[in-house]
Amino acid sequence: MELKEAHFPGTVPIDSYGGGGFRFAGMSHRGSIMALPSGVYAWDIDDPGALTPNALSRVFQEAALPQLLLVGTGRTLTPAPMAVRLAFKQRLVGLETMDTGAAARTYNVLLAEGRLVGAALIAVE
Repeated sequence: MELKEAHFPGTVPIDSYGGGGFRFAGMSHRGSIMALPSGVYAWDIDDPGALTPNALSRVFQEAALPQLLLVGTGRTLTPAPMAVRLAFKQRLVGLETMDTGAAARTYNVLLAEGRLVGAALIAVE
């Protein structure tokens, strides 16, 4: 049996978060997500201590790199490690970390403004 990676094609706002997951596009997803210009993907990160350039590498595979990636680090803000900040700086992609709720709200605002934005959101209970 082949398991396919969870993916919703298209750019959509985050309708809600909490309970260990997210709602978007009339669907729900349990676990963390990465919302990028190419769609929403399951993201296998549940701890901000696991943030590495490799954990965020999907961002750099986008056909159109986002201008900014918002990283929601759970219930509280955890700054991105230096290696992550450098990886984004080298690729000229902005990076902002904040708690997941603030990141989801900011993502929705920037998306509504038509900005090329992405979000990597760690699920919260």
